[in-house]
Amino acid sequence: GQGLAQALGPVHGTPPPLITLRLAYCSSLKLYSEQEHQASDPEEPFLKPQGPSLLMLQALQELDLTACSKLTDASLAKVLQFPQLRQLSLSLLPALTDNGLVAVARGCPSLEHLSLSHCSCLSDDDWAQAAGSWLRLQHLNLSSCSQLTEQTLDTNSQVCKQLQVLDVAMCPGINVVAVRHFQAQLPQVTC
Repeated sequence: GQGLAQALGPVHGTPPPLITLRLAYCSSLKLYSEQEHQASDPEEPFLKPQGPSLLMLQALQELDLTACSKLTDASLAKVLQFPQLRQLSLSLLPALTDNGLVAVARGCPSLEHLSLSHCSCLSDDDWAQAAGSWLRLQHLNLSSCSQLTEQTLDTNSQVCKQLQVLDVAMCPGINVVAVRHFQAQLPQVTC
């Protein structure tokens, strides 16, 4: 697969401050190489990441990783540490689980727009822990997240008070009654 150093190509030294990065549908993209993975191993502390790193882009405000199917919870937890990031798409990531979502929440607390559509491994289990980090969240796309239920809606209504748009289309565990109850609690939200 293609590593981040190859994807960023000839960027050397200090890159200009990127605000938007769209890597959607890069199905062979890996956020860090095997060598970088080993560098985080306490038994091999002398290994350092080689080449450009996504972590250099601290001014990043928008990141689209839609359908980057090789991304894992571990790679997202290691690399998605952007306190200024406002918009993130992780839609169509088949390996994204609750653990990855919690790691993303810790690393990206300023999110306003989040798309997680078609992430079929996400469940209600750790949603409250993740949502607790996203107090600024305004737009949330959870369409086709097949394991989510009205429990996730209840959590969002209690925590995400800035929410304006919520997409839960084609979530079999969320029915119309649950959506109406949610809208009664947060009438400003369009579902």
